[in-house]
Amino acid sequence: MTVEADHAPRFSRKFTARPEHIDELGHVNNAVWVQWIQDLATQHWYAAARPQDRDAYIWVVVRHEIDYRGNIRDGESVTGETFIPDGPKGARFGRAVEFRNASGKIVVSALTMWAMLDAVSLRPQRIGADIAAPFLESTAP
Repeated sequence: MTVEADHAPRFSRKFTARPEHIDELGHVNNAVWVQWIQDLATQHWYAAARPQDRDAYIWVVVRHEIDYRGNIRDGESVTGETFIPDGPKGARFGRAVEFRNASGKIVVSALTMWAMLDAVSLRPQRIGADIAAPFLESTAP
Protein backbone atom coordinates (compact mmCIF):
# COMPACT_ATOMS: atom_id res chain seq x y z
CA MET A 1 0.00 0.00 0.00
CA THR A 2 1.36 3.41 -0.92
CA VAL A 3 0.00 6.62 0.51
CA GLU A 4 1.34 9.83 -0.91
CA ALA A 5 0.05 12.99 0.77
CA ASP A 6 2.75 13.57 3.41
CA HIS A 7 1.66 17.22 3.56
CA ALA A 8 -1.80 16.66 5.10
CA PRO A 9 -2.36 17.54 8.77
CA ARG A 10 -1.37 14.64 10.98
CA PHE A 11 -2.40 13.40 14.40
CA SER A 12 -0.30 11.06 16.52
CA ARG A 13 -0.45 9.12 19.76
CA LYS A 14 1.75 6.60 21.54
CA PHE A 15 0.51 3.03 22.16
CA THR A 16 2.20 0.60 24.54
CA ALA A 17 1.67 -3.15 24.37
CA ARG A 18 0.33 -4.68 27.57
CA PRO A 19 0.02 -8.38 28.47
CA GLU A 20 -3.63 -8.54 27.31
CA HIS A 21 -2.53 -7.35 23.81
CA ILE A 22 -0.11 -10.23 23.31
CA ASP A 23 -1.02 -13.37 21.35
CA GLU A 24 0.40 -16.90 21.37
CA LEU A 25 3.26 -15.76 19.12
CA GLY A 26 4.46 -13.31 21.78
CA HIS A 27 3.55 -10.08 20.01
CA VAL A 28 0.60 -7.72 19.58
CA ASN A 29 -2.43 -9.53 18.16
CA ASN A 30 -3.86 -8.37 14.81
CA ALA A 31 -7.20 -7.51 16.42
CA VAL A 32 -5.40 -5.11 18.77
CA TRP A 33 -3.84 -3.28 15.82
CA VAL A 34 -7.35 -2.82 14.36
CA GLN A 35 -8.56 -1.44 17.70
CA TRP A 36 -5.61 0.97 17.82
CA ILE A 37 -6.37 2.10 14.24
CA GLN A 38 -9.95 2.86 15.26
CA ASP A 39 -8.90 4.53 18.53
CA LEU A 40 -6.46 6.80 16.70
CA ALA A 41 -9.06 7.79 14.09
CA THR A 42 -11.67 8.53 16.75
CA GLN A 43 -9.26 10.62 18.80
CA HIS A 44 -8.25 12.57 15.69
CA TRP A 45 -11.93 13.28 14.94
CA TYR A 46 -12.58 14.57 18.47
CA ALA A 47 -9.37 16.63 18.49
CA ALA A 48 -9.83 18.34 15.12
CA ALA A 49 -13.56 18.44 14.26
CA ARG A 50 -15.73 21.40 15.10
CA PRO A 51 -17.96 20.83 18.19
CA GLN A 52 -21.15 21.00 16.12
CA ASP A 53 -19.80 18.31 13.76
CA ARG A 54 -18.76 16.03 16.63
CA ASP A 55 -22.35 16.23 17.91
CA ALA A 56 -24.07 15.82 14.55
CA TYR A 57 -22.16 12.96 12.94
CA ILE A 58 -20.70 9.55 13.69
CA TRP A 59 -18.30 7.42 11.66
CA VAL A 60 -18.35 3.76 10.69
CA VAL A 61 -15.64 1.68 9.06
CA VAL A 62 -16.44 0.47 5.57
CA ARG A 63 -13.09 -1.22 4.83
CA HIS A 64 -9.67 -1.85 6.40
CA GLU A 65 -6.54 -2.54 4.33
CA ILE A 66 -3.64 -3.38 6.66
CA ASP A 67 0.00 -4.21 5.96
CA TYR A 68 1.95 -5.93 8.74
CA ARG A 69 5.70 -5.35 8.34
CA GLY A 70 6.77 -6.07 11.90
CA ASN A 71 5.42 -6.17 15.41
CA ILE A 72 6.07 -5.24 19.02
CA ARG A 73 6.12 -7.23 22.26
CA ASP A 74 4.84 -6.65 25.79
CA GLY A 75 6.12 -3.35 27.17
CA GLU A 76 7.24 -1.99 23.79
CA SER A 77 5.64 1.12 22.28
CA VAL A 78 4.76 2.47 18.87
CA THR A 79 3.76 5.92 17.72
CA GLY A 80 0.60 5.82 15.65
CA GLU A 81 0.13 8.63 13.17
CA THR A 82 -2.96 9.24 11.05
CA PHE A 83 -3.83 11.61 8.23
CA ILE A 84 -6.35 11.98 5.42
CA PRO A 85 -4.47 11.51 2.12
CA ASP A 86 -7.30 12.68 -0.17
CA GLY A 87 -10.46 14.71 0.06
CA PRO A 88 -13.85 13.18 0.78
CA LYS A 89 -15.82 11.23 -1.77
CA GLY A 90 -19.50 11.68 -0.95
CA ALA A 91 -20.00 10.28 2.55
CA ARG A 92 -16.58 8.58 2.60
CA PHE A 93 -13.10 9.52 3.74
CA GLY A 94 -9.98 7.42 3.35
CA ARG A 95 -7.71 7.57 6.41
CA ALA A 96 -4.06 6.47 6.45
CA VAL A 97 -2.40 5.16 9.63
CA GLU A 98 1.24 4.35 10.27
CA PHE A 99 2.65 2.77 13.43
CA ARG A 100 6.39 3.30 13.97
CA ASN A 101 8.52 1.46 16.51
CA ALA A 102 11.16 3.08 18.74
CA SER A 103 13.70 3.10 15.88
CA GLY A 104 11.24 4.83 13.53
CA LYS A 105 10.50 1.79 11.35
CA ILE A 106 6.90 1.43 10.15
CA VAL A 107 5.71 -1.89 11.58
CA VAL A 108 2.02 -1.61 10.62
CA SER A 109 0.31 0.65 8.10
CA ALA A 110 -3.33 0.87 7.13
CA LEU A 111 -5.69 2.60 4.78
CA THR A 112 -9.19 2.60 6.18
CA MET A 113 -12.34 3.81 4.48
CA TRP A 114 -14.80 5.52 6.83
CA ALA A 115 -18.37 6.65 6.13
CA MET A 116 -19.97 9.60 7.91
CA LEU A 117 -23.50 9.10 9.24
CA ASP A 118 -26.04 11.48 10.68
CA ALA A 119 -25.98 10.77 14.43
CA VAL A 120 -29.79 10.67 14.68
CA SER A 121 -31.01 9.04 11.46
CA LEU A 122 -27.86 6.91 10.98
CA ARG A 123 -28.03 7.68 7.24
CA PRO A 124 -24.88 8.45 5.23
CA GLN A 125 -24.19 12.17 4.88
CA ARG A 126 -22.10 13.93 2.25
CA ILE A 127 -18.90 15.30 3.81
CA GLY A 128 -18.91 19.03 3.13
CA ALA A 129 -15.78 21.13 2.68
CA ASP A 130 -16.39 22.76 6.07
CA ILE A 131 -16.35 19.36 7.81
CA ALA A 132 -13.30 18.14 5.88
CA ALA A 133 -11.22 21.33 6.26
CA PRO A 134 -9.63 20.60 9.67
CA PHE A 135 -8.28 17.30 8.32
CA LEU A 136 -6.88 18.48 4.98
CA GLU A 137 -3.97 20.62 3.84
CA SER A 138 -4.88 24.28 3.70
CA THR A 139 -5.07 25.68 0.19
CA ALA A 140 -4.64 29.25 1.43
CA PRO A 141 -1.52 31.04 0.16
